[in-house]
Amino acid sequence: MCPTFTLDNASNPSTSDIPQCVPSDPISRSAYAVAASHLPPAILNHSLRVWIYARTLFTSQSQSQSETIEPPHRLALLFTACIMHDIGAIPAFAHIGSVDELQRFEIEGADAAVAQLKSSGDPSISPVDIDEVWRAIALHTTPQIAERMGGMVRIVRLAVLTDFGRGDVEESVRKEVESQFGRLEIEKVLGDAIVKQALDSPMPEKKAPAASWPNNLLEARRAHSERDGVNKRS
Repeated sequence: MCPTFTLDNASNPSTSDIPQCVPSDPISRSAYAVAASHLPPAILNHSLRVWIYARTLFTSQSQSQSETIEPPHRLALLFTACIMHDIGAIPAFAHIGSVDELQRFEIEGADAAVAQLKSSGDPSISPVDIDEVWRAIALHTTPQIAERMGGMVRIVRLAVLTDFGRGDVEESVRKEVESQFGRLEIEKVLGDAIVKQALDSPMPEKKAPAASWPNNLLEARRAHSERDGVNKRS
């Protein structure tokens, strides 16, 4: 479904093997390079699986709205949202040194994706495009709201749910995707990264504010500090 090929003369060893499912346009390749350089294998694989599910949802949506002509760069924007949706959980994007800079990991990821898109200098990317990518990442853990917003926001949310077993996908498809990109204990790896980020910050409740998924993870860890497995609120 998504085998890999090797780029000739790759300047970055971490991006020398690029899955064929990664779009070939410069926007997508640049976003993948950033993700592959920073994300641990479990989160990178998860992000690629989310992309595969999101691409399927996008194709289905486009076919049902055949009168709408999607801009050529639309898939590249969706790929960027998928591949970077959890990058805010990584220390390099956490900004935990100052109380004033503390934000939920979803917002950190959204900001990082926006910076990435702006750095491309591609004139086809409009402020509306950038805002939609930001919202897709910032709201990907927000139940009921993201699903109602439509477009890329809805697609990324549903793709994330699908990868965590709460989406409508055939088991054979799931097994094929996971054979290409193993789960590698993603539930534990991602949950632990988000909790560690909060605990390492000067104000955990600001990094993982009340009524958020990061806060759910943080409170569960505090309540079950002896637990070494998957966080109970993952």
